[in-house]
Amino acid sequence: MNTEGRSFSALMEEVWRQLAVRQEDVDRQIGVNDATVNCWGNGHSTPSKLANTQLKTFCEKMIRRSTLTLSAGMMDFATLEAHRNQEQS
Repeated sequence: MNTEGRSFSALMEEVWRQLAVRQEDVDRQIGVNDATVNCWGNGHSTPSKLANTQLKTFCEKMIRRSTLTLSAGMMDFATLEAHRNQEQS
């Protein structure tokens, strides 16, 4: 597992913990399959540019509803890493 994978793993675990939801619930909300979010959660991959946008939109929606609190650094990291991974592909 690489550093980026661990960081996305931490992000996903924090989202699941704070929202008290199952992985499958997040999958449906952002429109990706279970295997995809599972890979993010266990650090094997990071979201594509599109999936990252959907994840960020979901997190921002939950933050506006006051059901999720993420540090700016955690949200910024998710965005930066997805862009870096796209450039490396």
